Amino acid sequence: MQTDQLDVVLSALADPIRRRIVERLGKGEATVTDLSEPFDVSAPAISRHLGVLERAGLITRERHGTWRTCRLRPEAIADLGTWLGGLQPVWDRRFDGLEAVLAAQQPVALATGARPVTHHHQESS
Repeated sequence: MQTDQLDVVLSALADPIRRRIVERLGKGEATVTDLSEPFDVSAPAISRHLGVLERAGLITRERHGTWRTCRLRPEAIADLGTWLGGLQPVWDRRFDGLEAVLAAQQPVALATGARPVTHHHQESS
């Protein structure tokens, strides 16, 4: 994902209403009416949110007679996941460093009679 596109996607997802819309569309296609039901905002406001998501490439909107349906673009979410996954090694190194610090403190804690520090490193899949 290119930097400019990433900026647009992350900006679109910065709004909690838009994130909830994306979560809902993750379950399947929905009409604009269905998407607007859980929110206490006007129809034009929902339309603006959908426009932001569409311009970011996260959703598509189609007209079916008088209904407009929205659908998530899984490839856009996959691209974002790939970018975020690229950050995983950074966090793994930080957790490994923290684990080393905690392990070094363990003998000190035992020597002073303090309760040992326990920790669990969760492996990513």
